[in-house]
Amino acid sequence: MPNTKYIFVTGGVTSSLGKGIIAASLAKLLQSSGFSVTIQKLDPYINVDPGTLNPYEHGECFVTTDGAETDLDLGHYERFLNIPTSQANNVTTGRIYQTVINKERRGDYLGKTVQIIPHITNEIKRRIQILGKTGNFDIVITEIGGTVGDIESLPYVEAVRQLQWDLGKKNAIVVHLTLIPYLAAAKELKTKPTQHSVKELMQSGVSPDILVCRTEHHLNESIKRKLALFCNVTQDAIIESIDAETIYDVPNLMLEEGLDKIVLNRLGLTASKTPKLEAWNHFLKKYKNPKDTIEVGLIGKYVELQDAYKSILESILHAGAQNEVKVKIKSIHSEEIDKKNIEEVFKGLDGVVVAPGFGDRGIEGKIEAVRYVRENNIPFLGICLGMQMAVIEYARNILHLKDANSTEMNLTTPYPVIDLMEDQKNVTEKGGTMRLGAWDCKIDKDSNVYKAYGKEMISERHRHRYEYNNEFLKQLTEAGLKPTGVNPETGLVEIIEIPTHPWFVGVQYHPEYSSTVLNPHPLFVAFIKASLDNKG
Repeated sequence: MPNTKYIFVTGGVTSSLGKGIIAASLAKLLQSSGFSVTIQKLDPYINVDPGTLNPYEHGECFVTTDGAETDLDLGHYERFLNIPTSQANNVTTGRIYQTVINKERRGDYLGKTVQIIPHITNEIKRRIQILGKTGNFDIVITEIGGTVGDIESLPYVEAVRQLQWDLGKKNAIVVHLTLIPYLAAAKELKTKPTQHSVKELMQSGVSPDILVCRTEHHLNESIKRKLALFCNVTQDAIIESIDAETIYDVPNLMLEEGLDKIVLNRLGLTASKTPKLEAWNHFLKKYKNPKDTIEVGLIGKYVELQDAYKSILESILHAGAQNEVKVKIKSIHSEEIDKKNIEEVFKGLDGVVVAPGFGDRGIEGKIEAVRYVRENNIPFLGICLGMQMAVIEYARNILHLKDANSTEMNLTTPYPVIDLMEDQKNVTEKGGTMRLGAWDCKIDKDSNVYKAYGKEMISERHRHRYEYNNEFLKQLTEAGLKPTGVNPETGLVEIIEIPTHPWFVGVQYHPEYSSTVLNPHPLFVAFIKASLDNKG
């Protein structure tokens, strides 16, 4: 009998219902009940990973400590569970097919005809169970991307059917997230879309054990009875998921609904303690009862899509709660910034974050934003490309190297203060070839960053091809742009600061990836504190 239990979270009716948040909330409750839990995401797209996807397509690309470019839902998993994810926590159809085709080319299938069943479904099942077999987890929650009925999702649903048969219903259950829409004209909630969604799932041989129903209005007993009757689910396994004020309220709502209890009952497990969520609710209390308000500008190229900067927005929220301050975010498109309008655009901002990105679109606006905050003593945090723009701005306006640039934007710049990393110069493939994952950094003790971290050695996640060009290190340092963090092995400048500025920090890495509810990232906490001081 297997030690690890599996929970599959599927979605019906429509996309964007919040499977990731429900999965993360359930995991939080089970973790608080004394179980070791992890969550993985199965993505039906044929891309091998989201690393080559435009943020407009799929939101941000989240990077794990072991260097995997993954779905942004893994960010939610880490923020809720406060434990790191890995390469094994995100599986795509592209990766599944790539593995199967490589095996076929090697002759591993001994000349057999390679088919969806059993070869693709076997590989899906193997991937699902990796965390259970190697990670020492009591429970693995698997979120299946897409909506039931999508052609792309069919092999995953079939793999779930097979796994339930292989492992037994007590060891593998299905939680189906669905929508109960409210028709304003009729003034009633309608169950028909959910009935059809469950019917679609059952036609694939999978019967949900628990229904989680997204709704704008409370479900009455009559609706629950109807759903139980038509969807082959017991009435106590119909869970209301009403629209919440914030995603961080969802664990409490699921606790009230008893989702954790019904899940443990279906899995035949007994909790060692009752989930109380004390630290979680302490965070929520501070978040909902701020003592002050500040406004922070987020300068980016993809600000129309909030998910493009999801981890940054959540990190600012965590840091705001830690400082007991409400942070209003003003999203500013870097293409819309110029010398003529910047004073008006930045009016009233207490701090500015210049976000990561790739390519030359909107670059001059980011450089102009850095110049303005530097000259006007506004707290600044530059992340990855944002840090590189700070170096370029300083080279142009303080060192007067007029055409200073990154070779990413201008291959023939006479002053390549940002240049392609040496180990990237012979790289031709785009996917998974950047500097990725956790790298060490040694911090100068006489710096704002050291004050934030309180330690000299840190390890942070990276995702970049271009770096600070050390040929300009002496010039820039002597002019006042101090390298306060360096990779001890490569000498790569990881952090830059201006000591004469109240709080001006640029980092080559991505601190937003490791901020969680219970451990807000110290750099964001320090930045928000500096922005609050600036307002004062």
